[in-house]
Amino acid sequence: MAQFKVNSEYEPAGDQPEAIDSISKSILNGNRYTTLEGVTGSGKTYTMAKVIEKTQRPTLIMTHNKTLAAQLYSEFRQFFPNNHVEYFISYYDYYQPEAYIPRTDLFIEKDSSINSELERLRLSTTASLLSFDDVIVIASVSANYGLGNPNEYKAMVQRIEVGFEYSQREFLLKLVEMGYKRNDSFFDRADFRVNGDVIDIFPAYYEDEYIRVEFFGDEVETITRHEYLTNEKTKELEEAIIYSVNPFVVTSENLGRAVKQIEEELDERLDYFTKEDKLVEYQRLKQRVEFDLEMIEGTGMCKGIENYARHLTGLEPGQTPYSLMDYFEQMGKDFLLIVDESHVSLPQFRGMHAADRSRKEVLVDYGFRLPSALDNRPLKFDEFINKAPSYLFVSATPSDLEIEKSDVVAKQIIRPTGLLDPIIQIEDSEYQVEKLHDEIKKTVEKNERVLVTVLTKKMAEELTSYYSDLGMKVKYMHSDIDAIERNQIIRELRVGEFDVLVGINLLREGLDIPETSLVAILDADKEGFLRSRTSLVQTMGRAARNQNGKVILFAKKITDSMQYAIDLTNERRAIQEEFNKKHGITPKTTKRSIDENLKLEEYDDVAWKKEKLQKMPAAERKKILIELNKKMQKAAKDLNFEEAIRLRDEIEKLKKA
Repeated sequence: MAQFKVNSEYEPAGDQPEAIDSISKSILNGNRYTTLEGVTGSGKTYTMAKVIEKTQRPTLIMTHNKTLAAQLYSEFRQFFPNNHVEYFISYYDYYQPEAYIPRTDLFIEKDSSINSELERLRLSTTASLLSFDDVIVIASVSANYGLGNPNEYKAMVQRIEVGFEYSQREFLLKLVEMGYKRNDSFFDRADFRVNGDVIDIFPAYYEDEYIRVEFFGDEVETITRHEYLTNEKTKELEEAIIYSVNPFVVTSENLGRAVKQIEEELDERLDYFTKEDKLVEYQRLKQRVEFDLEMIEGTGMCKGIENYARHLTGLEPGQTPYSLMDYFEQMGKDFLLIVDESHVSLPQFRGMHAADRSRKEVLVDYGFRLPSALDNRPLKFDEFINKAPSYLFVSATPSDLEIEKSDVVAKQIIRPTGLLDPIIQIEDSEYQVEKLHDEIKKTVEKNERVLVTVLTKKMAEELTSYYSDLGMKVKYMHSDIDAIERNQIIRELRVGEFDVLVGINLLREGLDIPETSLVAILDADKEGFLRSRTSLVQTMGRAARNQNGKVILFAKKITDSMQYAIDLTNERRAIQEEFNKKHGITPKTTKRSIDENLKLEEYDDVAWKKEKLQKMPAAERKKILIELNKKMQKAAKDLNFEEAIRLRDEIEKLKKA
């Protein structure tokens, strides 16, 4: 087994060594549940990495938020450059699930846009889990949704070795059964092409290389890997293992079994609708399912094939569907499941099943889907919480659930930087906007940033407009702003293009802006989700990465949530001050590099400004393709998938021209 080895210039500091040791011992001693309660900025991610190194277990790290997942993926790739760090989130850029509204007789067709790079990363994840044992997967809630049978996926593997004999015809038929398409004109992922005794295969989970298999008769003469754009040979192989295009691909034998079961269920359901005199539902279901069956028998796939997952995977009604955790179980050893920001992630996992089922029950009742579609679902919370051998809950504010379940609760209060929890100041909320204006001016004069949290989108926009009219450099951020623009706004705040960011719930966990020294919470006494004890502690933590960190709570009274957050922050600050005094530590603001390459050079603009692509010299076209491909790969590695997709489309246009 390849060893997990953390690559970092830092050594555990503060109370990290104690936390790492107690968590690792808890896991290795067989305790199923362990919690890490770590303050913001205490290096919880680094602690997680060191626990993986110490326990040497394959690890699934789940979080509720795609932005946080991307951040964790980037960090763990740096921590474990010699291990297999994978990324598993929803592969949709846009997703509208099918739904039916009986009151208005409105059926909403499923609509989605698949991000091919995210799809590749998901396939890379499943392939790695079946090929290696030093795997770390960063996942969003997608890991809780049903996947194909891992045993079936493993059976749909084509291994090919130099010197062995294979029937070329059977080999090509196997590729088709695995979901690959023959494409001799435009070669892309999940395609293969044939030129005499040479077969090129572009595995669906490869980024920029394909596999070339050269036969002499039926004997495999050579296996090589080639660079996709230049066709340069990069490596000679003795063997190659090729996995199927998607987790729902099944063998022809099992596909026949599944089709038969679907037909039987359809007959039963049609009988039910006949007895209930529901002729519209009868016709609707018959037409839809029969069309799907024709597609499945003809191509092995159909739109919405996941609704037949129970039949394809061979499970019984109501049985727990396969998920990413079942792929970890295929490794044959215990694995670790880390739930990051568990105070938010666990409640989200709990609510997934009920929301999914309520929508699908309507579809089943009105003849849009068979009852088996209800088994294409996310895991129930009880299934999730009892699935893995070991759990580590990580949060600055763990809930009672994590604390009660855990045999060990490790605390990480001391920051390696020596930074203290922020000073808390309480101000009367009357004239809060004017009072905050004066505080912002003082902060901006020190070249530091300000975060302001309000309760509504309208308030965020109006406050931004008001301060802007007074000459302040201010922007707002709320849920109507997409993830890419949010990241750009945060970057602009950090580099000083503006000084004040106004937001609502987006200014909580995962927002790392060390330049921020002031956090202002307007209407802090308005009890509710946005002003709960957890929300207040998390929001106040945004000022804990700066040595001048301060929080102002604007309120008419001190609520129970406010008092809890104030007491907890002051208690932690006292512990931190005592530790710093004892060890002679002077707090220093966190240093975090700013990505200067978010705006990519537009090579494609240069390409399309040329007279006509048809007249472009071959050498020039090749040069532009190479440059575009480099930029596409960099955008994908930086998790800037929208830019990567745009560049990929430009490459395709250039190739076809």
